[in-house]
Amino acid sequence: MTDDSATTPGRIDFHHHFMPTAMLTSGLFGDTTGWKFRDEDAWSPQVSVDFMDRLQIDTAILSVPNDVEARLPEDKRHHFAREVNTLSRQAADDHPGRFGLFAHLPTPTDTDAALEELTYAFDVLGADGVTLTNVYGTGDEARSLGDPIFEPLWAELDRRNALVFLHGEQTPGSNRAPSRFLPTPISETPNETYKGAADLVTSGRKRQYPNVRIILAHSGGSTPYLAARVAALCAFHLDCELTANEILADFRTFYYETALSGFETNLVALENFVDPSHILFGTDFPAANPRTAGWFTDNVDGYFATRPAMLAKVMHDNAFSLVPRLSAAAPAHR
Repeated sequence: MTDDSATTPGRIDFHHHFMPTAMLTSGLFGDTTGWKFRDEDAWSPQVSVDFMDRLQIDTAILSVPNDVEARLPEDKRHHFAREVNTLSRQAADDHPGRFGLFAHLPTPTDTDAALEELTYAFDVLGADGVTLTNVYGTGDEARSLGDPIFEPLWAELDRRNALVFLHGEQTPGSNRAPSRFLPTPISETPNETYKGAADLVTSGRKRQYPNVRIILAHSGGSTPYLAARVAALCAFHLDCELTANEILADFRTFYYETALSGFETNLVALENFVDPSHILFGTDFPAANPRTAGWFTDNVDGYFATRPAMLAKVMHDNAFSLVPRLSAAAPAHR
């Protein structure tokens, strides 16, 4: 783990999951993806706080990954989002300053339900933003975030200047996983994040709703490497209404956090592709265990070791610009 004497003031963790043990053992996470949770992975808010203290994380923004409702019995889907958002808010209240909330929305193809929960999350629970996955449904019923069905949701998010955390869905490939070492979260999910970003850009939604600030999980997955491919092929081969330069410019408006991607190769690509203000810190705890999260965190610290001002941007300054309340809350925990 990172030395406590290092210059890593007050990290803000934008990728930190709300995963009560009951949700883990029920099969809502990992049952069909090949991802394994062990007995020692039991989670509670206090487990997160202990982990955060070890990594010098002041505040973690809690989120529930993916479209969990699709895996629930139909009679339990309607209330799930309200339940987890209320519990996340309670965790924040019980541990002042340590947690924020990216609200979970009911499957937003049900526009009315999603907008109702969005309003409650922002106006009653004080959410910092919302979590969206890149696609809802499967097969012919699948709807990616650029689909017209989501326009009312994007319009309301734009009206509120909202912050969105975009996480790739746990969508299996058309073939079975190559091996047990390459389950869906490793082999597919990062590319789902890229597909969501590319759909928002090429559909015009990113440009249509410019006030929505979107954070891409896992440094956007393959986004920094494939954005130019999207730009060229869409503009020169597929007659997209946007030019190649406009497509690239829109990709650069996303924010990118370092969970499971804080490695020199990835960080060089990010610094080459986006403004320094658009790089944030994340861990993916508890889906990523403390050893994994610590390894990536050490890599980020090492990469920026000779540039303390840039390290501070990634660890907290950029976060304070996105969520100003964090700048007031953080010092109480140092």
